[in-house]
Amino acid sequence: MGNQGQNAASVVDIRDYRQTLDPLPVTFHRRELDAILWIYGKMVGEGVWRDYAIDHLKDRAVFSVFKRSGEYPLYRIEKNPKFAAKQGAFSVVAADGRILKRGHELKQVLKVFDKALKLVE
Repeated sequence: MGNQGQNAASVVDIRDYRQTLDPLPVTFHRRELDAILWIYGKMVGEGVWRDYAIDHLKDRAVFSVFKRSGEYPLYRIEKNPKFAAKQGAFSVVAADGRILKRGHELKQVLKVFDKALKLVE
């Protein structure tokens, strides 16, 4: 009977348990990256973009595009699951922080690059 207390399971508060877990970062899925890289390749071919960076953060995934490496990004393509039920998880953000387009479908959001966007310097 002495060992019975050592083998028993303990009760843990679910809130405490969840706080100890390190959440997985938000990532782009393969099809999402395919769509983004297709636009990126098109813009590189036109000489508009030259570099990119991908960040997988706890709350969102960000694909940043640059005219020259080492500068601020011209545009950020973001996936933020927090907004999925409301305005949509995907958005294109300009260098000045303006949201150019937001929506539920990435391909629809990326159509903002079909228009002739001009860089304001």
